[in-house]
Parts: sequence; structure tokens; C-alpha cells
Amino acid sequence: MEKEKRWNFIRKTFFIIIKTILTSGVFVLSVLLAISVYRLAYLKGYLNGQKDTEEYLIEMYTRKDATSYIIREGTAVPTIAITPTVKKVAQGVSWGGVELWQEVNKKRVEYGVNPLRKSDDLCTIASIRLNELLELGKLDGQEGFGNMSQERPDLKWIFDKYSTVAEFLAYGGLTPLETVGLWDNTLGHKKLLNGGEFVWGCIYAQNTYAVAITSY
Repeated sequence: MEKEKRWNFIRKTFFIIIKTILTSGVFVLSVLLAISVYRLAYLKGYLNGQKDTEEYLIEMYTRKDATSYIIREGTAVPTIAITPTVKKVAQGVSWGGVELWQEVNKKRVEYGVNPLRKSDDLCTIASIRLNELLELGKLDGQEGFGNMSQERPDLKWIFDKYSTVAEFLAYGGLTPLETVGLWDNTLGHKKLLNGGEFVWGCIYAQNTYAVAITSY
């Protein structure tokens, strides 16, 4: 009898140990599986994000130039900075700021936002910036615009007048519509076309160099 009790005790103990081991094993496997799924999902998301970023950067550096710069409350904040490159453009380009202004406002209306209202103050900045770029012979990465309020104290009142002043540059578009397309197809610059917050503006253009100054 005693022997049988001992055997039953050993058997129950053995089953308890086996059950505990199996339960622990299932728990460990579940944790490992959850970690593996999380790592795979994270890796997939990282690779997709990296791919999207690489594709965007490749697109940015292989198309014609379009850059923008925003000054908010006296602080310069670049939205896109592309290394300036010297380009030769075919002569005979006859369109200018008037035609480009019309195309920009046309596109803004298509996006359902207000057309820009012309500001003589902003035209002063646009005219100066266009002359700087034409003399330089390339885009300057908004360097001239970012430093303008400090280097031109006589113009500082214009920047102080608005809460936000933004510059959008483009180069190489052979027509006003193509130039609008450069802005429309680049992140950040699209704000010129669909940014309903912008109220005032002015655009100067010559020989495919385009300067758009906007504010609110």
C-alpha cells in the first residue's frame, strides 16, 4: 500500500513537472514569436521608409531645380536645400513674371485656394532676388533671401510687416506651365500652389529663372 502511494506521488509529481515545462515552453515560444513578428514588421517598415526616402532624394537631384525658403517671425527656416548647379538654357525664352503669375494663380484656383494678391513690397524683394540669381548664373539655395533682412536694413520693414515671408525658386522650365510643374511636383514647394494661408505675393522671372515671394 505504502509502495503504491509512493508511486502515485511520483507519478503526479512527474506530470506536474512535465505540465510546468510544457506551459513554460509555450509561453517562451509565444514571446519569441511575438518578438519575431515585431522585428519583421519593424524591418519591413524601415526598409520601405528607406526606399521611399532614397527614391525621393534621387528624384530631387535628377530633375530641374526648384527650391523654397520661408522666414517666419524673423527666423529663417529652409524647407528644401539643393546644391546650386550651373546650367545653360536655350536662348529665346520670352515669357516672364506676368505669364508665370497667371499660371500660378490658375493652379491655386484649381486646388481650391485663393489666388494671390499682388504686393508691391514683395515685388521689391522678388526683383532684387531675380537680379542676384541672373548675375550669379545659378540658384543660390536661398542664401540671398535668408540673409536679406540682415544685409539690407532698408528692407527689414517688409519682413517685419508680415508674420511669414516665403521664397520659392525655380530654374530650367521652358514655359510658365513647366515651371509651375516644377513647384507642383516637389515637396514643400507645392505650398506655393495649394497653401491657402498665403495671401500676398509677387513673381519675377527671366530666362527660366523664377522667383516667387509670398506672405501672410
